[in-house]
Amino acid sequence: MVETAVTASGDNAEKAWRALRDEAAHCTRCGLYACATQTVFGEGPVEADLMIVGEQPGDQEDLAGRPFVGPAGKLLDRALDDAKIDRGRVYVTNAVKHFKFEPRGKRRIHAKPNGGEIKACRWWIDQERAIIRPRHTILLGTTAIHSLIGKATTLTSVRGRRIDLPDGGVARATIHPSFLLRMPDRARAEQEYALFVADLKAAAE
Repeated sequence: MVETAVTASGDNAEKAWRALRDEAAHCTRCGLYACATQTVFGEGPVEADLMIVGEQPGDQEDLAGRPFVGPAGKLLDRALDDAKIDRGRVYVTNAVKHFKFEPRGKRRIHAKPNGGEIKACRWWIDQERAIIRPRHTILLGTTAIHSLIGKATTLTSVRGRRIDLPDGGVARATIHPSFLLRMPDRARAEQEYALFVADLKAAAE
């Protein structure tokens, strides 16, 4: 599968991606699969120039089996639109493919993936990138940064800078849209949203 992904192009790339997605559906590389509803794999055109990498699926993504369809995904859609980026031409995925959560009554509360879980799921990201071969990558939050550069790094230390990835790709890092949803100060949230849109524009350019 690795060799196929690295050399795939055109129709072969689509076939390689579908095979990889089907393989990921049965992933047991870490323990998160045991409680999650399903694997949430990336989606988008295999010829995409831009890849967006988030943290992990949320509750709604876990149930739907698709990335970025919950509140954070809707905010990302709005920001992409404001940045003049067509989501239909973007490949979106997550650093971790299963939902990690803590049960609280009937609710499932998001829990941050640890280093071992990020490392275990890095194999899938590597294969996605080998097939998609994006020219630019946007990393949403510290989990995505950790996954792609291979070590824990603060957002403030890399935000606004070009990041040369180990696989030869180029990336920029910004906040995860869920950060904006958690901000109680709406005036500050709007300021941070404007910075988020600016980060998306810079990364796409």
